[in-house]
Amino acid sequence: MSIKPKLGLFDLTMVTVSLVIGMGIFRTPVEVANKAGTPTVLFAAWIVGAVVSLFGALTFAEIGSRYHVTGGFYRIFSHCYHPAFAFMVNWMTVISNAGSTAIVAIIGAEYINPLILPNVDRDLGIKITTISAIVILYAVNMIGIKMSARTLNVLMIIKIAMMALLITAVFLPTEAHEVKVTAMPFGDQVHSFWLCFLPVFFTYGGYQQTMNFGSDVPNATRTMPRAIFFGIAIILVLYLLLNFSYYHVLGMDGIQNSTALASDMAAQIFGPYASRVVAVVMFLSVMAYVNASIMSNPRVYYAMAEEKVLPSVFARTNPKTQVLEFSTTFFVAFMVITLFLTSSFSKVLNYVMFFDSISLIAASAAIFVLRYRAKKNGEQPGVYKMPLYPWLPAIFVITYTLVNISILVSNPFASFIGFVLFLSGWPLFLGLKKIIAT
Repeated sequence: MSIKPKLGLFDLTMVTVSLVIGMGIFRTPVEVANKAGTPTVLFAAWIVGAVVSLFGALTFAEIGSRYHVTGGFYRIFSHCYHPAFAFMVNWMTVISNAGSTAIVAIIGAEYINPLILPNVDRDLGIKITTISAIVILYAVNMIGIKMSARTLNVLMIIKIAMMALLITAVFLPTEAHEVKVTAMPFGDQVHSFWLCFLPVFFTYGGYQQTMNFGSDVPNATRTMPRAIFFGIAIILVLYLLLNFSYYHVLGMDGIQNSTALASDMAAQIFGPYASRVVAVVMFLSVMAYVNASIMSNPRVYYAMAEEKVLPSVFARTNPKTQVLEFSTTFFVAFMVITLFLTSSFSKVLNYVMFFDSISLIAASAAIFVLRYRAKKNGEQPGVYKMPLYPWLPAIFVITYTLVNISILVSNPFASFIGFVLFLSGWPLFLGLKKIIAT
C-alpha cells in the first residue's frame, strides 16, 4: 500500500522546525561561549552559522522540489550516485538515529524526573519516564499520520511559546554584566571562531530530514521548498534572538558557567519557582523532537525496502492510518533497547559524527547532479530554483568539508572508526540484496 499525501504546508513546516529544535539550543550555547571566549566571536559564529545553514536549507528546498519521494534523504544518494553508496550512508544512520533520539529523550526525562519521581533512584526513574514517554508517542503515531502531525503541532507550539517567553527577556531591565575584554591575536580569534562551528552546526542541523516526507504532502514540488524555507526562517530568528537573550540576562560568564540555560534564565527573570514550569515545558519540547523522529525515520526504512535492500515488511503501510506499522515498531523498539546501552552507545555516536557530516555534504552536492540532468534531459515544470546557484550550495559544501577536516584532525581515531563502519556497509549491502533476491 503506497503512502497518500495528508500533510499540509503548516504540518510540514512544523516537522521541519521540530527536526531542528531539539535540545541543542538549550545546551550548546554554553559550549559555544566557552570556545568563543569573547561576545564578538560568540555572535559572529551564530550569525555565520545561520547564514550557511540558510544556504543549506535553500539547497535542500530545491532538492526536495526536484526529487520528492518517501525516504528522500536515503533515495537521493541512490538516485544521484549508486544504491550501494546510499545503503552505506544510511545503514549507520538507521542505528545512530534511534540511539540519538533515545538519548535526547533521556535529557528530557532528566528535567522532569525530580518533579514526578523525586523518591525513585535517579537512573531507574529516568528510564521509567523515558520509556513511558516513548510508548505514549508510539501509540499516538500508530493512530495515524494526521494524529502524529497534530500532536507534533501542539508540542511545537508549546516549545516555540517557551522560546518566545525567554526571548522577551531582552526587553526587561537587568543588571549590567561586566564584560572582560581580553586582547586576542587575530589568529587566535579565527581559531576560536572555527571551533565554534561544530556545536553551532549541530544545533542548526536536521532540516534535511524533511525530504523523507516527499510522498506525504500534496503538490510537493511547491509545498516542500516552502515548508523548508519557512521552517528554517523560524529557526534562525528564534536561535539568534534566544542567544542574545541568554547574553542579555546571564552575561558571558553566566552562559559559560550555566548547567541549564533555560532554567537559569527563568529563575533569573521570574524567580526560583519558574524553573519547575520550565522543566515541564523542556520535557514537552524534547518530546516534540522525539515524535518528529518517530515520524521521519521509518520512512527511510520504507525507501530502503522499496529498493529491495531491506525486507518488504519495512514498506508495509496500513491503508487506513497511513502508518508504517512494522518500521515504526522496529524504530521504537531499537530506541527502547538503546536506553539500556546508553553509556556505551553514546561513545559509538561520537564515532559516527564524522561520517554524518560526510552524508550531509554528499546529499547537498546532489543538487549539482540534479541540475546537470535537468539541463541535459529537460526541466520539470513548476520546480523551485534556488537563487545564486551554484555559489550558495558551493559555499555550504565547502564550509562543511572544512568542518569535517577539523574533526578528522582533532579526533582521528573516531574518524577512522566511522570510516571503517561506513566501508562495512558494502558487504552488508551485497548480503542483504542476495538474501532478499532468493
